[in-house]
Amino acid sequence: MIALKIYRLLPQPVRRRLLGLLPAHRRIGLVQAFSRRRGGDTVHPSGALVTVADGGVRTRAEVVDTATPLQLWHRNLTAVTAALEAAGIDYHCIRNDDHLRSTVAVLDDQRPAVRRLVKSAPTLSGAHVRTLTVQPGRDRPDDAPTEVIQVWFPVTDVRAGVVLGAQFACEIEFWTRHGDVVRAPRHNAVIDEAPAEAEKVRVAAALISHFVPEADDHTYRTRRDLTVRAPDRVGFPIDAVYTWVDGSDPDWLKRKMDALGTPDGPLHAIAANTSRYHNRDELRYSMRSLHSFAPWLRRIFLITDSQLPSWLDPNHPMVTVISHAELFADLGGRSSFNSHAIESRLHRIDGLAEHFLYLNDDVFLGRPLLPTHFFHANGIAKFFLSPAQFGLGEAKPSDPPVNAAGKNNRRHIQRQFGVTITQKMKHTPFALRRSIMQQIEAMLPVDVLATARHRFRHHGDLSIPSSLHQYWAYLIGQAVPADIEYEYADLGHPSTPARLAELLTRRHRDVFCLNDTDSDPATMAAQEQMLADFLPRYLPFPAPFELPDDVVAERRRLGATALWRKSGGDRRSVQQPAPGTTVILQVPPTARPATWPPSPRTSGPPPATDAPIRLGE
Repeated sequence: MIALKIYRLLPQPVRRRLLGLLPAHRRIGLVQAFSRRRGGDTVHPSGALVTVADGGVRTRAEVVDTATPLQLWHRNLTAVTAALEAAGIDYHCIRNDDHLRSTVAVLDDQRPAVRRLVKSAPTLSGAHVRTLTVQPGRDRPDDAPTEVIQVWFPVTDVRAGVVLGAQFACEIEFWTRHGDVVRAPRHNAVIDEAPAEAEKVRVAAALISHFVPEADDHTYRTRRDLTVRAPDRVGFPIDAVYTWVDGSDPDWLKRKMDALGTPDGPLHAIAANTSRYHNRDELRYSMRSLHSFAPWLRRIFLITDSQLPSWLDPNHPMVTVISHAELFADLGGRSSFNSHAIESRLHRIDGLAEHFLYLNDDVFLGRPLLPTHFFHANGIAKFFLSPAQFGLGEAKPSDPPVNAAGKNNRRHIQRQFGVTITQKMKHTPFALRRSIMQQIEAMLPVDVLATARHRFRHHGDLSIPSSLHQYWAYLIGQAVPADIEYEYADLGHPSTPARLAELLTRRHRDVFCLNDTDSDPATMAAQEQMLADFLPRYLPFPAPFELPDDVVAERRRLGATALWRKSGGDRRSVQQPAPGTTVILQVPPTARPATWPPSPRTSGPPPATDAPIRLGE
């Protein structure tokens, strides 16, 4: 224990060098030791109250089986507004600059009543309440400090490792009346001064926070003059697309061996290595991160080689599963073992939104993010350059496939735009435009088709969504470079356990990638143990498209291909679509948020008007 305390005091570079001297099993132990700082091995029953650190304060949190930031945002705001309405205290909700906290404005002469209310209201029983003194911002230096009351219901997982609390609090601030106007005590995203008299209306929650999806059916009371749509609000749908494979599936292994018997040409050493197809359940937790930290996504598309993950409910409306047989129908419906080939066809997915995120299953969101992390509200995409480069010269069979594809991308960028590219992109979600990918295919039909035909990574491939799209879109004014808080960890590197421990403790990254480039098969078991410890602690709350554990245990006895057949995927794939189109496993409606907590339209006070104001009205 003393050694661990000393280790924590060392600078990060020194920690990583020391860690490299330890055997793998000791590194994993270090991750577990760090994990206990954010929840130990004790499993608490659902509904129990445990002491946790929340917003720099030790407090009691309720243990819950499932929760998301959006659900807590609603729960806190709903409880506060219901209490105010039950007490007859006038208020209005406003949009602040934080988006993860909600804000309710009350006139200053109601301050004593509100102070009493937050301590006694039945709807706020069990809530954590604190009063803060907020200093004026730089834009209003002459203002006096103001009092803000924060109210929230802190919750945690069964190991008390993840706390959803103060970050999503509802804040009550006090406006002052000056004649026929009221003034806000601090800056907000809409207005600092307004007429004292205003019509009260109910509005869609998405008008109050950019974190809330437009399909969200919660409504809240505000002033009619605050029902404005902000120009920085992303109002278009955004989907997510994954590619996934279970490399341990016997049926898939046979398909791979058959394909290796008729290769497209010489294969690079890492073009078909085991680690490239190894499944450690990363997809399960990556999709959890989207559900929790990006509720504004509309749909998730999962592309597989006629396989299903054992934990996924293929009939859930939030997820659409697409097979290679469907994606490559016009090329014979063959299995593909080449991620570049699969990625070259993303824009052919039927029903895919114009704006979408493409993720590998080893990429995770690390904390709640807004759509503007990836797209500007005018539709322009963002990309994140890496300092890594793919080298000069023409692509050669001896080049690592990612470098060869980068060189091929450069050749086309030079021909089309007269500039030379050398940098790779960070391993983050790639923000893509469907129309840009269609344009690239129309302009480079021979090369795009050749990439699609290569069943394994080939030195003639293009890497379209992970590089070519970004540069192409940038040079036609449809994308811009941007920054993101990002962590990359190679599972085979000695520093990775320390990086995971730091992530688990600080949760300070927007995105992180746990990549396996070419690990020694002898270390895979240790890596699986490391991820099995880290991922459930970082993302403990299951998503609604996950099956119950007892069902998953039963389904694991079957291979991923057998699960696909059992789901009826083969019957759907028999009816081949016309060239250039795909058939989806099911057509889901727009994904809606979970029903916890209850909507104020059904459980709260009656609305101020007959119909709530929606976005765009």
